[in-house]
Amino acid sequence: MTTPSTASITPHFLEDLAALKQELAREGEVVAARLSSAIKGLVDHDLDMLDEVAIGEAEVNAMQIAIDDRAFKLLALHQPVAIDLRMIVAAIKINADLERIGDLAVNIAESARRYFASGTVAQQQLLPRMSEIAEAMLADALKAFITNSLGTAQAVLERDDTLDSLRDQVNRRLVDLMRHTPDALSSALELMLIGRHLERTGDHATNIAEDVFFVVAGEDIRHQMLGTPEAKSGLNG
Repeated sequence: MTTPSTASITPHFLEDLAALKQELAREGEVVAARLSSAIKGLVDHDLDMLDEVAIGEAEVNAMQIAIDDRAFKLLALHQPVAIDLRMIVAAIKINADLERIGDLAVNIAESARRYFASGTVAQQQLLPRMSEIAEAMLADALKAFITNSLGTAQAVLERDDTLDSLRDQVNRRLVDLMRHTPDALSSALELMLIGRHLERTGDHATNIAEDVFFVVAGEDIRHQMLGTPEAKSGLNG
């Protein structure tokens, strides 16, 4: 008996599907490198590195267009169903999330330049830890998608609360700084903005992890309660 997805399972289709995943993985590597460079440029006060992050935006945009084009052609030519269809739909969504993370890396670089112009403050040291978690979430979310691992995806969802908590800690410290040192207002606001961009990066990584559940289990968990009521806010980024 022919299964519902047999029509789409041809050697050419499988090769194109594998290529789609490989292109997404490559885009993820590029975006992760941009994010890492933006934070390294902040920590090292490296203006040249921050400029390179902004220049690299064009590469990410080109990759997004190419991946969308491949995905739409797969849909049109093969009319996939079941898990194959879910994978392609998820790939399109993940592609958008990766492009947005690339934009956030550029935003961080731009905020860092303004921060340097305003003057540095010790609270800057709070941000690398946020970046470390956000980058790890992104890497694991992409790994979960490539390997169809629900366990890895679940771990990404659970770490989102940690990143949100760190952002709250950073904001409290910066508000305290502004209260006691008015001259540091501009610097503190730029660091707050960078913290927000890192938190949003975690939200996009969470989106990718949720898409893994959609692909593998056919479940849309975006509005489900995973864990405590407080955790729900971390799943809807």
